Amino acid sequence: MPINLEVVIDTKDYEVDMKAGLETLQGVSEATLSIAETLVTGKVSLRHRGISSVRTILKKTFNGSYGQGFTFEISDEDLQKEYRKIGNQTFAELMSYFMKESLYIESTELSVKAQKIVENLGDSAEDLIKKLRVSSMEDIHKISTKFDHDVKIRHRKSLNDRVVIASFNKSTVLALQAKESDSNIDITASITRLNINTGNGRLLLQGADETVAFGFGIEYKEVRIEAKKKFSENLDYNNGIDSSKWKNLKIVARPIKLRDGKIVKYIVKGFYND
Repeated sequence: MPINLEVVIDTKDYEVDMKAGLETLQGVSEATLSIAETLVTGKVSLRHRGISSVRTILKKTFNGSYGQGFTFEISDEDLQKEYRKIGNQTFAELMSYFMKESLYIESTELSVKAQKIVENLGDSAEDLIKKLRVSSMEDIHKISTKFDHDVKIRHRKSLNDRVVIASFNKSTVLALQAKESDSNIDITASITRLNINTGNGRLLLQGADETVAFGFGIEYKEVRIEAKKKFSENLDYNNGIDSSKWKNLKIVARPIKLRDGKIVKYIVKGFYND
């Protein structure tokens, strides 16, 4: 059964600028196709050429804020089987995960099934996030940056049950302007999430309330075993105990910052032994 998705552009007039609106819809289409193709093939295509086994299809519009229903279609039978293994609910969960990761936004904890799919993708998961960041997200934000309209992508599970997959506005687009700093800094933090196949995850700085993304900046297979064990052991130790009893790591990292100085990711360069 095809998944039912919706794009909602918040506007009081129930109308949007056509050019910016179409660019936003194009961005949503490209992002959806990139995620769907990667999940069913296990690979990230460099470019969607419009002739593919996976394509997006516009459905009915609806009343309220400007809304457009859509879905995607998979014509290849083998890829259809792969999608059925994933299922609509897990696909929506992963769509949310990858869109948020591309904007350095923390997602909710993945289900066991979704987490396993991400881990099995290996480096393709990070490649997909990078692709979304450079190929789709700017277009998705066009109606927000030009007319200050918020955008939501929703999964319509039933007529009266809709779940927001991702939201975009003038603030979230700032993540696309993030730049890596020229120098390293020392931080003290606990590991709260870690993908054991890519080395990406999230950490919580000592004394902070919000987690921040981190990665190693090189292929995870090139990272020393000592470092891998240090990070995974820290996560394991802190898992399930009160945060007041968490252990911290002293890490050397290079921050990735927004223009206003906010750090959205740390690239790990090393750590200090206890």
